[in-house]
Amino acid sequence: MNDLGLLILRVFFGGTMLFAHGWMKLSNYSMFVSQFPDPIGFGPDVALSLAIFAEVFCAGAVVLGLLTRLATIPLMITMAVASFVIHINDPFQKQELSLVFLVAFLVIFISGSGKYSLQHVLGLTTTHRWKTFSFLLK
Repeated sequence: MNDLGLLILRVFFGGTMLFAHGWMKLSNYSMFVSQFPDPIGFGPDVALSLAIFAEVFCAGAVVLGLLTRLATIPLMITMAVASFVIHINDPFQKQELSLVFLVAFLVIFISGSGKYSLQHVLGLTTTHRWKTFSFLLK
């Protein structure tokens, strides 16, 4: 996938996740926390906080192209939980949006941030010591 395509994919899906989903949860935390599902058993406040971390901070990193592969992991987990746990008994129309986000973040994870990213501009590279995990930093 070319770098311009990756930029468009990152900005659209990361930005949509950040502003249409994450920011809404963050700015209305007290309203959401009492009714938020708890699929991991730690309480709705922890589940909502983890979703906000992924949907605000990780989505922001994806938009900027900073530690992009690493940032997509919590996003993919959140979307997988939404599709396959929260909406598992719902009709496909309820699962569709989280599946689309899941696939988009998977493509970004596989492809990396590309040339038009903050990581590329800053010249962030990996040292030999972290070579094993260097694919997460591209």
